Amino acid sequence: MLEDIFKRTEELTVELVQIRSVNKAPGEETRLAEFIFDYYKDLPYFKERPQQLIMQKTLDDVVSRHNTIAYVKGTKEGGSPQTVILMGHFDTVGIEDFSDFSDYATRPKELPEILRANFKLSDEVLRDIDSGKYLFGRGALDMKSGIALQMLIMEYFSRHPQELRGNIVALHTCDEEDSSKGIISSLEILSDLREKEGFEYITSINADYTTNAFPGDVDYYVYLGTIGKYLPACSIFGKEAHVGQPFAALDPNFLAALITKNVSLNPELCDLAAGELTQPPISLKQKDFKDEYTVQTALASQVYFNVFSHGKSAEAVMRDFERIVDESMEEAIELLDMRYRKFCKMANISYTPLPWKKNIIRYEDLLREVVERNPSFLEELKAFKDRLHEREPEKDLREFNHEVIQFVWDRREDSSPGIVVYFASVLIPPLEIRGESENEKRLLQCLDEVLAETSTPAGVHVRQKHFFPYISDASFMSVGVDQSYEAYISNMPSWGHKYTHPFEWIEKIDVPVINIGSHGKDGHMFTERVDREHTFKRVPEMTYELLKKLLR
Repeated sequence: MLEDIFKRTEELTVELVQIRSVNKAPGEETRLAEFIFDYYKDLPYFKERPQQLIMQKTLDDVVSRHNTIAYVKGTKEGGSPQTVILMGHFDTVGIEDFSDFSDYATRPKELPEILRANFKLSDEVLRDIDSGKYLFGRGALDMKSGIALQMLIMEYFSRHPQELRGNIVALHTCDEEDSSKGIISSLEILSDLREKEGFEYITSINADYTTNAFPGDVDYYVYLGTIGKYLPACSIFGKEAHVGQPFAALDPNFLAALITKNVSLNPELCDLAAGELTQPPISLKQKDFKDEYTVQTALASQVYFNVFSHGKSAEAVMRDFERIVDESMEEAIELLDMRYRKFCKMANISYTPLPWKKNIIRYEDLLREVVERNPSFLEELKAFKDRLHEREPEKDLREFNHEVIQFVWDRREDSSPGIVVYFASVLIPPLEIRGESENEKRLLQCLDEVLAETSTPAGVHVRQKHFFPYISDASFMSVGVDQSYEAYISNMPSWGHKYTHPFEWIEKIDVPVINIGSHGKDGHMFTERVDREHTFKRVPEMTYELLKKLLR
């Protein structure tokens, strides 16, 4: 069985890569979902059981795209409702980084020589091309090789259901690279199957990509859980002025710059858990809201940051972020005053202290302040959100949040400049397997057995780590390490209108999640490539053996 999968996983990966599926590109994600659906539909098992193969349109989505979901029910004597979820996404990031050669981004057999002839490549990439040990192509690593493996695993067990005392559900989903509409929509199917088929979910196996933990690292990794992510943000409201009177302004871009300086790559905002440290935060966007060029300073700006979590709560993230924003505004005011004092001295004019004061407020406190003055404002706010979403359903979630805040800010009594802090994007909780539940204990025991039986070259190991280090749809498989999200909900302006986290569905699934995925280099780069030996041999072997042990 395994030898066949070893060979066919690479072949199927190439087929999948050749079908472009860039996130939000019209028709592309659905085209790949249809390919996967048709692949399963041609198997004898699903010809006889078409109800066990589902093509699902994503819910509440401005883009028309689909998931493909399939499940195989084991027939081994004794039976069991216990069910393992295989999960992976087939959408990819864009292909703009391939420049004039974007047509080759999805042609793995031709791409290496195109890269060599037309791009400036590092010595490492050139060595990897020459070695023949890597498969190149957009999505090959992230994560169509993982999808290919899962499809072949499903095919095998559809032909041999008698080997399973339990069931396998495969979720092949779109939109992991943006807002996770794919996995969120699939939770409804999982919830329905739990009721209709009596499935008892015990584990989820994600096949997202892995890579070297540090330069020179030769080991491979299996992850017992996944990292979480918050997107704390600032909407900054300044005081405008003509550029001929710059000290009459409080420039929101100036404030944004100092906040970025103090937040980006700040190790104090890392999260240490189970001996593993997150990467520090980094700015993902900093912009003002001027529509066109004028010689007036900006009225408002927005900045937001990627903040990873291994277990830090939404409240703790907000509290740390709020503190640094507060310190940044104080620094900005002091710096402006110092520069104005120096300017006055140079210009030989009298100095008068600038009027700016610190004014930092959470969104929940801003809203409470306005509602206390006008109790009917909540109805007005709801109507505004509904209109905004109806008028611009494709509006970016981060900008939607800012417009809601602007609407509330304009109705406060105090019109002085200030900064509103809030959460601006989808909730991605951290998950950790601690060996506390029966499902976790069983998974850890089975995994230890599998890793002990997996052969690797001398000096190379497959190691266990706690947190998959990249944002992943795996975060939707459980309620998470921290089950208190009040600070997130109350400081998410679009909550209940443009975004709501599917807590109810997740609580019905709530399984430990493990990542056994492809291995390679340069995910999301034009030199993205898959390590053939590990991805097409060891990963199928580990996945197959783990499934057999979990459902034996």
